[in-house]
Amino acid sequence: MTIDGPGQHKALAHPMRHRLLFAIGQEPATISQLAAALGANKGSVAHHLKVLADAGLVTVDRTRQVRGGTEIYYRRAAERIRYPVGDATAASFAAVAEEIVTHDPDPLVIHRHVRLTAAQVAQLRETIESLAQDIAEAGEGEQRYGVLLGLYRAESSAGEETALPGS
Repeated sequence: MTIDGPGQHKALAHPMRHRLLFAIGQEPATISQLAAALGANKGSVAHHLKVLADAGLVTVDRTRQVRGGTEIYYRRAAERIRYPVGDATAASFAAVAEEIVTHDPDPLVIHRHVRLTAAQVAQLRETIESLAQDIAEAGEGEQRYGVLLGLYRAESSAGEETALPGS
């Protein structure tokens, strides 16, 4: 799915909404499950899910009757979401940073600036796309991991590798 509407951009401008999209992952979840997983209150989760749903980024997967009420399971509307660089990119990185800082005591994050030819850029882009697509999901009960892959044109071309904290 490619983000192209103003409502979708607005929906992705908040880091909590990215965290919700991460949390839903491949498995649908209820508001209660998401609130517990993210350490947030149910009202906040419900509000942000509504914004995502109104933007077409989250849909209802199924419902289930429990103790006189209805549990609603939400899922992402698309496995992959692409969007142009802008506020949504900053919010996405803020959400990723929050996950890294709060959930992983030993993350691997490497940031590096390198000089590349156009052919190298094309090959690296293809490799990254392939790697992202080809990661096989383990079965239920296994730990979930975030995988962040990227390629962008850097302002600086110092060619120096920077290890971020925890990497």
